[in-house]
Amino acid sequence: MFEYKGIKINYIRYGNPEGAHLVLLHGWGQNIQMMKPVGDGLQKNDIIILDFPGHGQSEEPKEVWTLEDFADMVHALLESIGIDKPILAGHSFGGKVSLIYASKYPTEKLILFGSPFKVRIKKPTLKMKVLKGLKKLPGMNKIGEEMKKHIGSTDYRNASPMMRKIMTLHVNTDITDLVSKIKCPTLIIWGDKDEAVPIEDAYELEKLIPDSAVIKYDGCTHYAYLERLNQTVSIINSFIGEDK
Repeated sequence: MFEYKGIKINYIRYGNPEGAHLVLLHGWGQNIQMMKPVGDGLQKNDIIILDFPGHGQSEEPKEVWTLEDFADMVHALLESIGIDKPILAGHSFGGKVSLIYASKYPTEKLILFGSPFKVRIKKPTLKMKVLKGLKKLPGMNKIGEEMKKHIGSTDYRNASPMMRKIMTLHVNTDITDLVSKIKCPTLIIWGDKDEAVPIEDAYELEKLIPDSAVIKYDGCTHYAYLERLNQTVSIINSFIGEDK
């Protein structure tokens, strides 16, 4: 366990301590187990996987954390175990945190799986319009939070009040300006059937990050990196092996 801002962060470290330092960051509502299949295939490297605060066996933040707070926590953890220039691989929310980290701290290489980076304006559904309309009626304002549970995503509904606030902040934070500051070699692995973060975003990232390339997995979803696990491991092995 690692302690940061008064909360305990759970992480595991295994593989070859003399190899490349590969840090795997999971998506929102997930935990170490979602990244371990990738780590297990790359054990010739030094593998570090953590549970983000409020996920897995890590404690919840005591206050609302920004995305930068999550990146700073990852940096503090790595600094505590003597790693100053990691290779980061992040899925979804973990990818967004990785992007912020790489824009701010020395990073050897970056690997992204379905990583959001901008705010998407969604047209309200009829259900959302009805529920939001009901909220405006006299005496209905007190159940606003309860309505949000019905309007929001599954991740939102499953989260605690504190984690809901953090998730809302994350979803509404655009980091496009930070992405353009990233200089390290970046591999962008994406499923062309990703409905959470569309493949168009992958190509936009490729334009924003100078030294980057998209690898498209045909027929794969937001979890493309696991749906073609062996291919993912092989590609990362090759990517890490460059310049060595």
